[in-house]
Amino acid sequence: MALAVFVNKALTCGMDRQLVIEGSARRHPFRNHARRVVLAHRRERDNSDWKLFAMSFSAFFVCFTTFIF
Repeated sequence: MALAVFVNKALTCGMDRQLVIEGSARRHPFRNHARRVVLAHRRERDNSDWKLFAMSFSAFFVCFTTFIF
């Protein structure tokens, strides 16, 4: 029984830390700048979802019709 407690403590010792960073660390100026740049770049090419959908649909259609005929 004591061995099981020791093994459990050894396996879960790294799980005591917080998973979400709180405080001033997440408000670092570089992180704020990087987030804005990524969001601005994402808005410029927002139609990529439609292009991916059209390409996937076309590829599926071609493969499906090739297997049938």
